[in-house]
Amino acid sequence: MKNLIILTGMSGAGKSVALDALEDMGYFCIDNLPPVLLPKIVELMESTNEEMHDVALGIDLRGQSMFENYIHEINQLPLLKDMKLSILFLDAADERLISRYKETRRSHPLNKGITLTEAIREERDILTDLKGNATYIFDTTDFSPKDLKEEVYKYLNRTKDSIFSVNVLSFGFKHGLPKDADLVFDVRFLPNPYYIEELRKKTGLDQEVYDYVMKFNDTERFYRKLADMLKFMLPLYVKEGKSQLNIAIGCTGGQHRSVALVERLSKRLKNKYKYEINTIHRDAHIEGEVREKD
Repeated sequence: MKNLIILTGMSGAGKSVALDALEDMGYFCIDNLPPVLLPKIVELMESTNEEMHDVALGIDLRGQSMFENYIHEINQLPLLKDMKLSILFLDAADERLISRYKETRRSHPLNKGITLTEAIREERDILTDLKGNATYIFDTTDFSPKDLKEEVYKYLNRTKDSIFSVNVLSFGFKHGLPKDADLVFDVRFLPNPYYIEELRKKTGLDQEVYDYVMKFNDTERFYRKLADMLKFMLPLYVKEGKSQLNIAIGCTGGQHRSVALVERLSKRLKNKYKYEINTIHRDAHIEGEVREKD
């Protein structure tokens, strides 16, 4: 079943946060789409691959001149037999919307020559029909951004565990730190297989190198402490609303020690948790390729 979600509602009610939540769940998200393009989106969903299997469209009054056409265009959509259309409407009490605008110092889309209170009242009038056609209404008055994300997950029968992903990366310090790493661990204190002639050109993906790295007591102690720390930390990251965690383990060249440990850690995480676990070896083959060119 393909899913097309139209996300709309009052300005300041949390549309951007809700779109982020949908994107975390794998939805192809487009913000502020002109109504005339709605049929084209359905056409693309029918003809393209899995990339546009689930689509979320954010619409609001930034395109005010075109907004009145949305109800007509939605009602005229040539929906596919295997497609579900949902209109999710975000609302909040006027006092809370005013407070949010004051906090962010943003200007309301209709706040031209009228007060903010009048702009919100006018927006409610414009959105009356769209709200009446909504599949589900989220009242975000008392929601934090994290609360709203959780409500979106709940509405779509998804858990935070199912959308949380962990990238486990091996790298070499000599090639630079990974810029997007959340946690970085340096394993250059472990014995280096580079100094074993028969292991030098191999990587931690080779069994001989893996066994060499893992045979030391210090390796085992480090691995167990790291696994125990992540057992404590990962559920807390999920609870806090984080959608992705990047764990980087580095050695000198990113070829032997870090690769072996990332392989072991990734396997453990895949077996123990329901999170999406991605294993990445950034520099594993760089050293061998450099030597072959010399």
